[in-house]
Amino acid sequence: MRVREFRSDTMTLPTPAMRDAMRDAVVGDDVCGEDPTVNQLEAAAAALLGKPAALFVPTGVFGNQCAIAVHAKAGDEVLVGEWTHVVEHETGAAAALAGAQLRTLTPANGSYPTAAEFAARWRSGTDIHEPRTALILLENALSDGTVMPLAEMEAVKTLAAEAGVAVHLDGARFFNAALALGVAPARLAAMADSVMFCVSKGLGAPVGSLLCGTTDFVAKARRRRKMMGGGMRQAGVLAAPGLLALTEGVARLGEDHENAQTLVRLLARIPGVDVNPDNVQANMVFCQITAPGRSAAELVHVLRRQQINVHPPGRLGLRFVISREVDRSDVEALAAAIDVWVQTGA
Repeated sequence: MRVREFRSDTMTLPTPAMRDAMRDAVVGDDVCGEDPTVNQLEAAAAALLGKPAALFVPTGVFGNQCAIAVHAKAGDEVLVGEWTHVVEHETGAAAALAGAQLRTLTPANGSYPTAAEFAARWRSGTDIHEPRTALILLENALSDGTVMPLAEMEAVKTLAAEAGVAVHLDGARFFNAALALGVAPARLAAMADSVMFCVSKGLGAPVGSLLCGTTDFVAKARRRRKMMGGGMRQAGVLAAPGLLALTEGVARLGEDHENAQTLVRLLARIPGVDVNPDNVQANMVFCQITAPGRSAAELVHVLRRQQINVHPPGRLGLRFVISREVDRSDVEALAAAIDVWVQTGA
């Protein structure tokens, strides 16, 4: 029995075409700007997002932290939602690497802070006792499986522009968000001054992220990348599958969204499993176990014995992430296993 992988879309394996591309990649020294495959990937990413330039970085965390360090000085403040990846999963890097203070907002809607909420926390730095707000950091798609509406992002961008500060978008699942919102990638990217997106999540490449923005921003980020130890040499072998991720990977994301919708419909039929179909807007499904005598932690072990991998429950309960590694039959098998366990405990 093969393993069915629902822990994350980071678990995708490179396709045969990606492996061929890695083998055949034309390479050079990227620190010197001489790797043609990296240059091609950066140009493709910038064009797709409608930004003047892009930078290939090892990870999404790396890209976010490069951006924070460029936009904010030591002692500056970054306004960000409480449950964003930068706050919860980047090991306090903004403080350690950029000397920036993250000021978190708990969104009233449970998903994303609004422009009004950001405005209420704004600090100009004119009072010598206060830090200066230097950056607003958004996330889309969101960690709860939903997406931030374009109109709300535009309101945040207007707020920041009026104050003369930047907006950075953590778009680890940027293309999932664009698909869910029904907009072109460039339209979504226009809502931020800089954008990071991963090619190593649902897009299927084994390594890497892109950081996009103005030519000046990317030049500063490139210097910061070198300082942080991210200057790679013949990196074209890693960039080559990223090029396929931007074409083949993006083109097939709709299948993941459809499978997520199938899963939430199946789970909604199971007594003792609580799901909210309205919150399934991209490729993630969350559920709570409410059946008497059953627990989500127990279910994780039950599924593992059936070769179905799921992370332990978190703030929102159990999370199932749909990617290229699972198809409709895997989704149906997961739902069936949960149904049997709820009814019988086996």
